[in-house]
Amino acid sequence: MTTLKVQLQEDLTAAIKARDELRSSTIRLTLAAVTSEEVAGKTKRELSDDEVLKVIAREAKKRREAAEAFETAGRADSAAQERAEGEVLAQYLPKQLSDEELTAIVAAAVAESGATGPQGMGAVMKLVRPKVEGVAEGGRVAAAVKAALAG
Repeated sequence: MTTLKVQLQEDLTAAIKARDELRSSTIRLTLAAVTSEEVAGKTKRELSDDEVLKVIAREAKKRREAAEAFETAGRADSAAQERAEGEVLAQYLPKQLSDEELTAIVAAAVAESGATGPQGMGAVMKLVRPKVEGVAEGGRVAAAVKAALAG
């Protein structure tokens, strides 16, 4: 069974051989983030696939935020580069929930918790979070919950 980290290393080798600059630099940076996570703390350890996925998701989020910042600053070329890197990373992440799927999960959680108004946000988030872990970003989830409670 190939671990996600080994898969990244194999993909890096393939990207270098194919002279795919975008893939190789993106995967290299992601592996560096994985390694720094492994040596953080008192003892060096091997990350589980779930932990590696969290690192990849964090890296992808950084790319999205950087792309938005570059877009706002009028630097379309840099924004495009960040988006392209984000797409490379997205291939390693579980498929994200569509807006419809997320709305349905949130609506079910609102009904289950009986929450109304903004003060019910915590109760609904507690029910939603385990169902969307890794397949929907926290900001998207919070926005969907707010919308459901406001409506």
